Formats: sequence, C-alpha cells, structure tokens
Amino acid sequence: MFHLAQSLYDQWTRQEEYSVLILGLDNAGKTTLLEELKSKYLNNYSKLPSSRIIPTVGQNVSTIQIGKIKLKFWDIGGQDALRDMWDEYYLQCHAILFLIDSCDKDRLNECSETLKNVISDDKTEGLPILMLANKQDLQIESKMDVAEIKEVFNKIAVNLNASDSTVRPISAITGEGVDEAIDWIKDRVILNKSNRPPILRK
Repeated sequence: MFHLAQSLYDQWTRQEEYSVLILGLDNAGKTTLLEELKSKYLNNYSKLPSSRIIPTVGQNVSTIQIGKIKLKFWDIGGQDALRDMWDEYYLQCHAILFLIDSCDKDRLNECSETLKNVISDDKTEGLPILMLANKQDLQIESKMDVAEIKEVFNKIAVNLNASDSTVRPISAITGEGVDEAIDWIKDRVILNKSNRPPILRK
C-alpha cells in the first residue's frame, strides 16, 4: 500500500519539462538572449557582459522555472557548418525560437532560407515556432522594422498553423519583449503537449 501511495505521490509531484531550441544565423543574438533569460529567471545570476559573449560552437543549455513548468533552452551554434546538426535536436524539442538580426538586411535571404529548411523538416511538424526580430533597440539606419520582417517570414510560415507561429520584436540586450516571448512559448507548448508530451521530472 505504501509503495502504491508513494508511486501516486511521485506522479503527482513531477514537473513537466519542455525543451526549446534557440536557432538562427550566427550573430543573431541567441547566446545574448539565453543570458537575458538566465538573468531574468534564475536567482542571483549575473548576466555576462556583451563583450564576453563569443560565438557558440556546439550548445549552451539552461533550464528556467515558469509557473508550474520548466523550460529547458538549447542555444545551438548558428554558423553555416553547424546548422547541419540542428536536426539532431528536433525530435526531442517542444518549440523553436528563431532569432532574426533586424539590422542585417544583407543576410535576410540566408536567414529566410535557413528557416525554410527548419520548417520543411518532417521532425519539426506541429512545433510552435516563434520568430523573434532581435536588436530592435539599435538606432541605426539599416534596421528593419517588424512589418518588413513579417512580410518576408509570414510567407514562409504560410503552411504553419497561425496560432503556432508568429513574429515578435525583441531586444536580447535590454530585455524588451522577452517576457512576452516566453509567455507565448509557455502557452503553446502546453497546448501542444498531446502532440509533443513533456518530460516529467522529479
């Protein structure tokens, strides 16, 4: 009887954990975003200054608590040579954050083609995909506004469920838009858990 009660208690107290991939081209701000998330949601975490953030070779991982669930973020290197490895993570993830450098118009086509490759992979079917127009804090002439970026990326996402993809403005440096992005991801992974069940952690 005790073992049955213990088993039921363990199931009741387990937390749902969802994995979220942070993807995008190199220099889009993926690691900076992860640092901002850690500084917002982890107690006593001191964010690395921008000058100490270097290109990711491999992955950076961090887990944060959001309400009753955990979100495990995987910051994956975005250099061209590393993108072939992204698909190794797709089956284990529950959502994708795709960062776009709003100030790099010259690489917008490369960025959109990269996202097309992500979306066209069968292993990402049904995943919520949040496209984040990063570096909106920068006041430079070449910066694209969200409407310009949506015009490009909404065409790519046309085959996705409208409730499971969107483009939002963000600044990984200042934190503007980060809370709203995390709330969106949290709501979508919970709504999608019949398709991609969470990992249960003690």
